[in-house]
Amino acid sequence: MTARIDRRTLLLGAAAALAPLPAHAAAELDDPYKLPQFNVAQIPQQFRRTIVPYGGSQHQGTIIVDTDARHLFLVLANKQAIRYGVGVGRDGFRWAGIADIMRKVMWPRWNPPPEMIERDENARKWKDGMPGGPDNPLGARALYLFKDNVDTLFRIHGTNKPNSIGTKASSGCIRMLNDDVIDLYRRVPVGSRVIVTAQGL
Repeated sequence: MTARIDRRTLLLGAAAALAPLPAHAAAELDDPYKLPQFNVAQIPQQFRRTIVPYGGSQHQGTIIVDTDARHLFLVLANKQAIRYGVGVGRDGFRWAGIADIMRKVMWPRWNPPPEMIERDENARKWKDGMPGGPDNPLGARALYLFKDNVDTLFRIHGTNKPNSIGTKASSGCIRMLNDDVIDLYRRVPVGSRVIVTAQGL
């Protein structure tokens, strides 16, 4: 099942920007790793965390991912949403549909799926799993997407390649800046609804 989202209602211009959390403040008190330093000014303005008007019908707390525009929206109260820039799946690897966050993990372990191991030499190196940490491609946090209580194998997660935000470069997952995924991780509980749209839907 897919959803049609009116992008005009989501992108009616930016209001006040939310300043990205500085690396030293973004980590939780029990965070085992320090976030790698990254200058957010390297990211184009349209992919920096911002509050925008929201005129759609989704409930507060819903996450909407527009893979075509490379934006993720968290619906707030008072007809507003937080807009984050994301990296999305390259052509042929994008997924669209409705899912729920059923698991949240700090510095997650990366277990590349068999099909990725087959085609990607770097993934093959980690066929038994890569421990979480600053070099892990899942970054500082991961939100695991399930549909009908079945793991879709797609995630919303951080990245060790911050310059990939705003691009179509992943194998289908939704990448965020580590500061941004920590911000989202803090805001949304397990059970939150996620709607992922793709061009033409």
